[in-house]
Amino acid sequence: MNSFDEEERAAVYKAIMLRRDVRRHFESIPIPHDVLVRILWAAHHAGSVGFMQPWDFILIEDRAVRENVLDSFVHERDRCANFYEGLRRELFMSLKLEGILESALNLCVTCDRTRGGPHVLGRSTILETDLYSTCCAIQNLWLASRTEGIGVGWVSILDPVQLSRILGLPNHVVPVAYLCMGYVREFPDGPELQRAGWRQRIPLSELIHLNRWGVRADGWI
Repeated sequence: MNSFDEEERAAVYKAIMLRRDVRRHFESIPIPHDVLVRILWAAHHAGSVGFMQPWDFILIEDRAVRENVLDSFVHERDRCANFYEGLRRELFMSLKLEGILESALNLCVTCDRTRGGPHVLGRSTILETDLYSTCCAIQNLWLASRTEGIGVGWVSILDPVQLSRILGLPNHVVPVAYLCMGYVREFPDGPELQRAGWRQRIPLSELIHLNRWGVRADGWI
């Protein structure tokens, strides 16, 4: 048998279940170099189609760069607020959706869409597999960070074109995730958007189909 023992298995599931998207309660303590290396090493060992490894990691400590990113966030947040009305808009504006200046470190995970050359094994039909692979690296990073007691918040309300300009990305490299990272005073006991009443977790039983779409697995769970 190649399965983990009970304690090891429990640790993996614990990291998955206790992972949170953190945007508040950041401490001013810097992330030690060896801890950050471990986290990035875990991210770099994600699966990737054709072993293309399309990711790069931009560590952002400079406050001026962060302030430019924050300005971009505020502009996009205010634009997105127009999608909602009344109480829904008020709730949206009350949500804490970034920790750009408060966190110890900002990190942008990018995808080099040319890595591996023009013919990457397994990518000839679904070209977006480079982006999907990069997301696998981000999830590894997130889970590794949680085991180290480090909170991670994904700031998705950003214009990728403007973010690319701020970070000086070449045309063939796209930003996939802008992350705020740092030690936090506490991890919430549930997803923040669920706690705020924005959305609730969908029951797993409603998401499982058998053999084809729409054939529900009633009683399977």
